[in-house]
Amino acid sequence: MKRAIISVSNKTGVIDFARKLTGLGWEIVSTGGTAKSLQEAGIKVTGISQVTNFPEILEGRVKTLHPNVHGGILAKGTKEHLEILKEYEISPIDLVVVNLYPFEATISKEEVTLDEAVEKIDIGGPTMVRAAAKNFSRVAVVVNPHRYQEIIAQLEENQEIALELRMNLALEAFQHTAHYDSVISNYLAGLVDSEAFPRDFIASGQKIVDLRYGENPHQKAAFYAHSGNIRGTIAGANKLQGKELSYNNIVDVEAAWSIVQEFKNIPAACIIKHTNPCGTALGDTLEEAYTRALEADPVSAFGGIIGFNQGVDSKTARKIIATFMEAVVAPEFSNKALEILTAKKNLRLIEVGHSRPVKDYWMEKVSGGFLVQERDGIEITKESLQVVTEQKPSSEDIAELLFAWKVVKHVKSNAIVISNDRQTLGVGAGQMNRVGAAEIALKQAGDKSQGAVLASDAFFPFRDTIDTAAKRGIKAIIQPGGSIRDEECIKACDEYGIAMVITGIRHFKH
Repeated sequence: MKRAIISVSNKTGVIDFARKLTGLGWEIVSTGGTAKSLQEAGIKVTGISQVTNFPEILEGRVKTLHPNVHGGILAKGTKEHLEILKEYEISPIDLVVVNLYPFEATISKEEVTLDEAVEKIDIGGPTMVRAAAKNFSRVAVVVNPHRYQEIIAQLEENQEIALELRMNLALEAFQHTAHYDSVISNYLAGLVDSEAFPRDFIASGQKIVDLRYGENPHQKAAFYAHSGNIRGTIAGANKLQGKELSYNNIVDVEAAWSIVQEFKNIPAACIIKHTNPCGTALGDTLEEAYTRALEADPVSAFGGIIGFNQGVDSKTARKIIATFMEAVVAPEFSNKALEILTAKKNLRLIEVGHSRPVKDYWMEKVSGGFLVQERDGIEITKESLQVVTEQKPSSEDIAELLFAWKVVKHVKSNAIVISNDRQTLGVGAGQMNRVGAAEIALKQAGDKSQGAVLASDAFFPFRDTIDTAAKRGIKAIIQPGGSIRDEECIKACDEYGIAMVITGIRHFKH
């Protein structure tokens, strides 16, 4: 008689699966809550204590860690191994159906305690899974309930599980335990004062969805979520309606969400194209903020991704549907706003909830490895600015400069932003030289650059950007400083009567 051991936390489909196994003549060995569920469903079960001749002890912490279990799993199908099993009266186990204690779900709960989390660290489960996966030449291991139907179909047709499937199941099992261990490791790393970048950096994720393609149609892609509490993030967001999100949509949604999160206490709107903001603005209402963001560059905004830092209301929704847009990302949407927006069936509506501070890293793949850095979360305040010119900025100028600075931080380098009255007027992004970025931004701003401010994500290597800005009427500049030609640039500002402040922080974005 073939023997299966079933011990699962996620009991989806397991009763029907076990019933079909017994119908095919299999013996079911089970533990704890799983055994109880199967027995209550009328399925004959051999308790784990009958196999080990030892009771479950330590509140269930020790029940399957026994030679009668692991010998039955790890024995190869050789004559020598089978004779050893016979000598010690151990029955072979041919199928291991295990999924693990819900550690990830536990730590995702608000206010979970360390003791609660530790109790959900599975020991016996991963040990059985790894043992069965190692011995895939004889044993099948199932960690995913979605596999049950496939297993039964093969057993009904061939009375056995094919080697190819057993090998695929083993791969899935090792991925399952690797992810499980990474979740535990990352959780504990967040609790202890460990080094920021450990010797072994562990990154793991669970697939949310396969995407139609990547940046281009010939590239395959998928979307993954990190472990733990991801509420208030793009990976944890809820798509309320609209077409399937593409790879580029998701990247742009993240960019839009990141920019509007810079502004906490006043309505903010941003429109993204190809990860760069073509318009960002503040307003007394969300409707006004969106209207001003759209006015900043209505040509580029067409088909863009809209980001809001506050819940979308009906007035804002009516403005949104007047122009073709790909997606809207916001903390929430009112019921009336949804009634209006859902008239555009293809418009993607992404509800993120309210963002919360999380310890996070930014990763960039390179051939053969990857780079890891902290997110660029530093905040510049008016108190940290250094005024370096004869012309002193007013309080209003300072507020405008800080607005432009928060936006330029999210623009691809080399980056220049022109703004006035908390509205971007021109954005120069991703240029090979800084004066080129300034020329693009100033050309886009046009006559509106008169009396506006300019933000630069990095220092000026030459005074040419200041000369160009002065011709267009820029009255104040914010930049990091640190160039060997800082004095030359300060002198240029003094010649033109331009106020300039230094942040001491740069915001390269590659």
